[in-house]
Amino acid sequence: MARRNDHTREELVNMTLEQVKNFLNEHPHHELSLRKVAAMIGYVPSTLVNVFGNYNLLLLHAVAQTLDELFAAAEAEMQQASSPEDALSKLAYCYLDFAAQNPYRWQLIFQHTMNGEELPEWQSERIDNLTGILEALIRQINAKLTEEETLEASRVLWSGVHGITLLTVDDKLFTSTPVDGKALIDNLLNTYMNAWKA
Repeated sequence: MARRNDHTREELVNMTLEQVKNFLNEHPHHELSLRKVAAMIGYVPSTLVNVFGNYNLLLLHAVAQTLDELFAAAEAEMQQASSPEDALSKLAYCYLDFAAQNPYRWQLIFQHTMNGEELPEWQSERIDNLTGILEALIRQINAKLTEEETLEASRVLWSGVHGITLLTVDDKLFTSTPVDGKALIDNLLNTYMNAWKA
């Protein structure tokens, strides 16, 4: 069993999050525990509590890492876009693709709860960055919208894309013939953008 001084705090954080990420590549988060994570890196659970504060915050760090990867992937995709409308499609596709490639990590983002504790600022900023991208694209596509309308449109579109993604990843679209999630996203975005142009 490793001792606390065998690694720096930063090394412990990186080792832990790498093990959690590896675990979530194959298994859902509810099969994980503080004891399991500690065993994976050769430490006792109390060491992880000292480093992260509690198991809930450890998982929140894993969520933050996943959001950072999603954000980086989305930015890379949108840099290839030919227009704000194209960037919006690329952002939605990236969301779907990321969830399909990392289903258990993606599920943890939305199934994790703070259990009444306040969300740390470092996590709130990540969420604001992601929603901010969507709001900025909507402003470029339809400059006539008020701030309230922009905010509402961003949440409607995100909710729609999220729902399509969730049902696609879980294979719960309940159709007799295969349905492409990206075709559903196109339908949603095109319907919304055509309404703006009407």
